[in-house]
Amino acid sequence: MMLDTEFQYFKDHQDELVAKYNGKFIAIVGTKVIGAFDTELEAYLTMKKDHEVGTFLIQHCLPGTLSYTQTFHSRVVFT
Repeated sequence: MMLDTEFQYFKDHQDELVAKYNGKFIAIVGTKVIGAFDTELEAYLTMKKDHEVGTFLIQHCLPGTLSYTQTFHSRVVFT
């Protein structure tokens, strides 16, 4: 499944990521954090400049499982 690697990386390293980026929205590609942002929108707009949508994960970096989010963006429109 898409972004499984990125989400698993976040879960496996959550404690150390929270220690470094607590409260930020981090952008992960593969197993690397490539940006930390104050808002999800800022993260998305910045990331889509250089990366195709669907190739990066934006994760709110907070402790605990309640912070786990998965947002998928699609060009598909349902009518």
